[in-house]
Amino acid sequence: MDWSSLPSLAALRAFEAAARHQNLSAAARELNVTHAAIAQHVRSLETDLATPLLFRSGRGVAPTEEGRHLALHLTDGFDIIAQGVSALQRSKEDRPLSVSVTPSFAANWLMPRIGGFWQAHPEISLNINPSVHLIDLRRDGFDMAIRFGNGKWPGLSCELLTSGEFWVVASPQLVTTGNTTTLAEAGNYPWLMDQHMLEWRQVVEDAGLDLNTVDMTSLETNELVLSATRAGLGVSVHPRSLVEREVAFGALTQICSLPRTDLGYHLVTLPRPLRTKERAFRKWLMAEAKA
Repeated sequence: MDWSSLPSLAALRAFEAAARHQNLSAAARELNVTHAAIAQHVRSLETDLATPLLFRSGRGVAPTEEGRHLALHLTDGFDIIAQGVSALQRSKEDRPLSVSVTPSFAANWLMPRIGGFWQAHPEISLNINPSVHLIDLRRDGFDMAIRFGNGKWPGLSCELLTSGEFWVVASPQLVTTGNTTTLAEAGNYPWLMDQHMLEWRQVVEDAGLDLNTVDMTSLETNELVLSATRAGLGVSVHPRSLVEREVAFGALTQICSLPRTDLGYHLVTLPRPLRTKERAFRKWLMAEAKA
C-alpha cells in the first residue's frame, strides 16, 4: 500500500466521526479533541481531495454525496481495524501470562509461594521462564520480568519487589553461629560465588572484605552455589529474600547482614497499562513480598 498517496489518517478519522454523528462537537467528544480541530481536519481533507465533503444542515452538518460514499468506506475500514485489534487483544488475554525470572529467584522465592497464586487465580495460566540471559520484553514476547539490580533501566517500568539486604550464610555443620558473626570472621572460610553476580561480589567488597584474599570457588549458577553451601563446602552471600526461608528452617545459618538499599529484585514491565491478569499477578507478588 502506498501510504504517501493517502490523506492524513487523523483527518480521515475526524471526517468519519463528523459524518457519522452529523455534528462536529459530538465528533470532537468521541475523539477527545476540540471542535476547532475537527473542523480543521475536515477542511484539510476537502482540500487534499479537492471535493466538498460536509455542508451545514440545521444545527449540525451532513455529508455531500461524495462525502457519504467516503464515510461509508471509512466506517467499514475502521471497523475492520477495530476487529483486528480486538481479536489480538483477546488472544493475548487467552494465552498464558509469560514471566521471565532468574533461576535462583524462581527456585528459592517464587516457586515455594506460587501455590498460593494458583489457588487464588485458577483462571490464570502462568508460563515461568527461568533464565539469566538479557531479554527484551517486547521482542521476546514476555509480559513481565523479575530482575536483580538498581531498577534504573531505561524504557521500562520497574517496581521494587524485595529489599537489597544481603545475608552471608553457611551450613550449620561448617560454622558455629556464636563463633562466626562478622564478615571478617567469615573470610577465614572458603567462599563460593556465582561468577555472573558481579554486583553481589561488589556488595561484599564494599562491606570491607577483599575477596581476592580468600579461598574462592566460582560456580556457573547461584543454584550450584546454594547447593554447595548447604553441603558445607563454603560460605556465600545472597539477597536475603533468597535464603531467609532456608535460614528459618535451619538448612543454613546466617553469619551476618550486609544492608544495601540501592539493590534488590524488581518487577519489570513495559510502560503501558497492565492487563487484567498482569494486574492480578503484580498484586499477588507485592503482597507476598510485603508479607
